[in-house]
Amino acid sequence: MFYREAGDFKTSYREDNQTFPIRFDRMGFYATLAVAFGVIPLVIDDYWANAVFVPFLIYAIAAIGLNILVGYAGQVSLGTGGFMAVGAYAVYKLMTAFPDVPVFIHVLLAGGVTAAVGVLFGLPSLRIKGFYLAVATLAAQFFLVWLFNKVPWFYNYSASGQITAPDRSMFGVFVTGAQTSATAKYMFCLILLTLVALVARNLTRGTIGRKWMAIRDMDIAAEIIGVNPLTTKITAFAVSSFFIGIAGALFFSVYLGAAEVGEAFGINKSFLILFMVIIGGLGSIFGSFAGAAFLVLLPVFLKNVLVGGLGWPTDLAAHIELMIVGGLIIVFLIAEPHGLAQLWRVAKEKLRLWPFPH
Repeated sequence: MFYREAGDFKTSYREDNQTFPIRFDRMGFYATLAVAFGVIPLVIDDYWANAVFVPFLIYAIAAIGLNILVGYAGQVSLGTGGFMAVGAYAVYKLMTAFPDVPVFIHVLLAGGVTAAVGVLFGLPSLRIKGFYLAVATLAAQFFLVWLFNKVPWFYNYSASGQITAPDRSMFGVFVTGAQTSATAKYMFCLILLTLVALVARNLTRGTIGRKWMAIRDMDIAAEIIGVNPLTTKITAFAVSSFFIGIAGALFFSVYLGAAEVGEAFGINKSFLILFMVIIGGLGSIFGSFAGAAFLVLLPVFLKNVLVGGLGWPTDLAAHIELMIVGGLIIVFLIAEPHGLAQLWRVAKEKLRLWPFPH
């Protein structure tokens, strides 16, 4: 009986359109922020940072970016790994060329570079869509990986072909490099994720977001009522690539520390982010969080249960993970296309009506 709208009165349009209209939801959101910013940094260690929290935060940023393009704007993309590589190599070149500039600025600039590249590869969306657009973005994935492999300038002519993040600090605390603590990694990624989620949420429920959804639902009808498909699609590619570039910059500089483009940003990375969006829920910011959490926690859970508890071989556990993810994608596409986010919405509606049947 605690999840109710009774007594929760709205006295302005602003209150009526807020992200969490029910007081209990707002309390839960603020409690989650309090735990994320106030409790976890005090108890986190290297294992939890590297195995769970940091990859979850980074993948959530990437999933939000892809969800804007696929879920809200309806433009298919299979080049997420390549765009993450653009962000990674951009932040590497910026960090080595301008060591005195704060790394936070470098990450944002890397997102800007990725947005420009995303707009370039998003131009075909003005003429093609569906399967053909998916093939075009897949070509972008392979081309970008090939480019970063074959042009030595991008990895500063390193003999190994790898890029390594230098030590950089903010306010006297290292956030990249070998000296970075688990708390610093976590807080740096958490702050960027919070900013990205707030921007994405406000974009998707504003004028730009309504244009994206109009193009997604029926582009011809949207054009008839005055929505410009050129600016709308290009904006979707730019915003999506900006967020994905930030995720790629963090994935390289904060999480990995050193990377080789084929290993870290191959086609598997593109499919992983796409699976997060499908399982979490298309067209939902919460779904991006849910999908990222699920696919980050699933390997950790299976490794601890199957390998640590039952003593199964590691390769067998990895294959079982792929089988589970593939089966879940099929189930969600058939039974619940809107993913975990829709299941959460249905559960909340039932709580609002409980114990009444209707």
